Amino acid sequence: MMKRYFSNLFILGFLFINSAAIAQDIEEMEAEVAKIENAFAKTMTDRDFDAFQSFLDPDTVFWSDGEPLRGAKAVAAGWKPLYESTEVPFSWKSETVLVNPDGRIVFSTGPVMNANGEIYA
Repeated sequence: MMKRYFSNLFILGFLFINSAAIAQDIEEMEAEVAKIENAFAKTMTDRDFDAFQSFLDPDTVFWSDGEPLRGAKAVAAGWKPLYESTEVPFSWKSETVLVNPDGRIVFSTGPVMNANGEIYA
């Protein structure tokens, strides 16, 4: 009985330690995603279309005017006009990032500002 008790206690201790490590990993992933998202957003304020394209995964999907743009080439073509003017049409920043427990799905959100820096989305 005592041996079984210690065995169960060991398993619970391992699960607790493993859960803490996973939580730390998730926090680190969330911080890394926020850093990358904000670097991606900076491409708009820097007016750097080449840098914008460098962030696009071949399988990316963006919503644009209520329609999906599927793939890096379609997204680049759809967003290129936004980079052609010297004026910044809008900007954004990541404020909240959530990573699911297995680290495969990420949600990032934050305010979108108009050209005057006023939050509109």
